[in-house]
Amino acid sequence: MRSSAHLALFGLIAAVIAVQQITAHTGSGYYLTQLTMSAYYSLVIVGLCLLMGYAGQISLGHAGFFAIGGYISAFLTTHDLTPLKDTVFVAFLNKTGILWAREDLYGGQLLTVQPWPACIAAVLFTVVVAYIVGGPVLKLKGHYLAMATLGFGTIVYRIALGTTALGAADGLSDVPPFKLTPFLEVSGEMSARVQNYYIAWGLVILAVFLSLNLIHSRIGRALRAIHAAQDAADAMGIDTAKYKLNIFALSAVFASVAGVFLTHYNGGIGPSEASIMKSVRYVAIVAVGGMANLWGALVMGTLLNFLSLRGYLGSYDDAVFGGILIVIMLFIPRGLLHTDILRDLRALLPGKAGEEDA
Repeated sequence: MRSSAHLALFGLIAAVIAVQQITAHTGSGYYLTQLTMSAYYSLVIVGLCLLMGYAGQISLGHAGFFAIGGYISAFLTTHDLTPLKDTVFVAFLNKTGILWAREDLYGGQLLTVQPWPACIAAVLFTVVVAYIVGGPVLKLKGHYLAMATLGFGTIVYRIALGTTALGAADGLSDVPPFKLTPFLEVSGEMSARVQNYYIAWGLVILAVFLSLNLIHSRIGRALRAIHAAQDAADAMGIDTAKYKLNIFALSAVFASVAGVFLTHYNGGIGPSEASIMKSVRYVAIVAVGGMANLWGALVMGTLLNFLSLRGYLGSYDDAVFGGILIVIMLFIPRGLLHTDILRDLRALLPGKAGEEDA
């Protein structure tokens, strides 16, 4: 990884600490709740930026991967296995420590899967689904690929909405805190607000670190070659199908992990997290930040999600993100934060387009 990337990463760490200190000294600690949630959504953005900006593959189904992670973890940690505790399989799971006994909201006793095994199961299942879906889907290009991933997202949304075991339209609630260590846990408790803020942004920083190393490696160069000209990359001996499928699975893992952690942070998950507009929102944020601009996507993801979660966009929330996507695609297709934005704006002025072409 280049020294400039190291400096940018240290800048991100410093910014995370500075924001928390500012909220602490200005009595605005309540902002940390939305900033924490924005961090988890930004984790999806980082993965999608790798897929779209560097591999050149569009996905309108990443909200589906987010929901898969969240729903599986929520189901496993809330589904009571007490009636089955004497069966061989459940008894074995109990002996290995995968299960735990806990109380529900009303003081009743539950026997459920612990959060760590549930998280691992959710991520592994996401990987399997990503490879099953990505294998045939990534053979498509352009709007065909977009429609195929849109179809996948629609399937996940309808399953979440129509399955009684997943809470149907109400979703799943009473999801327990995710105890990462004896001293750290992911939960919505007010007393753990600062702790959860650093956990969420620690995950984002880790994801950015891994992504930067990937981008500046041999794999990153292969992905950029695929994005620029897939046929030429094939001719040069790059296994384009393998690279596209692997980066698709990696971006799905980022989304799934975000879904797991945000579900435990909120204490529940609903079918809206798998909606098509959620996927459109992720694509819009990557577009406005710059398709191949990881830092731009991260900055815009944090800002736009924070404004949305604080309610500043009102009831026009989805309309705003849809409008942003249209404007960016029409006028600034390389993103709002790319380096040549002034040249693009000048090209829009009367008489300038011809000069640019000359």
